[in-house]
Amino acid sequence: MIVAEHFGFIVGIDTHAKTHTLAIINTASGGEVANETFPATAAGGTRALSWILRRTGASVETVLLSMEGTGSYGAKLRQQAAEAGFPVTEAPIPNQRLGRYQGKSDSIDAARAARAVLSVSMDRLREPRSGQNHMALRILSNARRSMARERTAAINALTALLRVVDLGLDARKPLTAAQIKTIAAWRERDEEFGIQTCRREATRLAKQILTLQEQMAQNHAELESLVRQVQPALLEIYGIGPVLAAIILTAWSHAGRVRSEAAFAALAGTCPVPASSGGTTRFRLNRGGDRQLNKALYTIALIRMNRDPDTRTYVAKRTSQGRTKKEIIRSLKRYITRQIYRTLNNSGPEPAR
Repeated sequence: MIVAEHFGFIVGIDTHAKTHTLAIINTASGGEVANETFPATAAGGTRALSWILRRTGASVETVLLSMEGTGSYGAKLRQQAAEAGFPVTEAPIPNQRLGRYQGKSDSIDAARAARAVLSVSMDRLREPRSGQNHMALRILSNARRSMARERTAAINALTALLRVVDLGLDARKPLTAAQIKTIAAWRERDEEFGIQTCRREATRLAKQILTLQEQMAQNHAELESLVRQVQPALLEIYGIGPVLAAIILTAWSHAGRVRSEAAFAALAGTCPVPASSGGTTRFRLNRGGDRQLNKALYTIALIRMNRDPDTRTYVAKRTSQGRTKKEIIRSLKRYITRQIYRTLNNSGPEPAR
């Protein structure tokens, strides 16, 4: 059964930081019933849901919301709609070529989000990401990436400063943890003003690095605690720790969102892309999908290539067969994708709370 046969109305929602635009489509006629813009606030969301019921005259069960940005700008409205009893689906990715010929505006995008699901089979609707655990994992992962960038920038700045100004510390090699602690403990000295200023800045950078390291350690502990609550089986897979597990679970979200192992490979960007011509049969690198998830799988593959005896044996075998390192890594990422999918699909994360 397709969506148009199951629901009386489809509401396409184009979400933004300040406003949300809604377009109501009658599934029987395919015509647009109404189109309106509301503030992206809790009060605006309440008004929008009331407006839907008033303009359709239908019950919440017969109205499907096809919403863009359910995990970002539309997260609050999605939560309000779910609490009110509206079925919600993630709107399909818009066709850029279609927009080039039909024009683009919030009203057009909202109507397009609704019409895009009319002919979609009910079992292929994309369930939106949801749950407090999922949101916490995403926030902690984003925070960790931000802290890692800040720490790297601080280390680079401190190293450059020590190599330019002689402060009594050998910085020809990368700074060690002991050296950073020593610098952070430096006190004011009776020196020339220029040297004194440089020493003060070096101390500030060292303290910043130590603070970020403490925050990252706390972040790691919180990630591990959350992952063990949501999907402890993931940590049993070789090469996956709390940080990588959080990235995987953020992309996976919940059981039912990814309909098959092939769909998960497409989401991860690890499914092969045909690039054959004539008598040559080959596949090229897939540059699509969730790039953070793809990067996590790449990291897992490298860990296994360096530490896992079985993987090292596989690499040696494939190398002797003439496969390049890049080709071997692509094969490993595809295998790891299949292993992760089966682990997640067999047990699945706990229900969202």
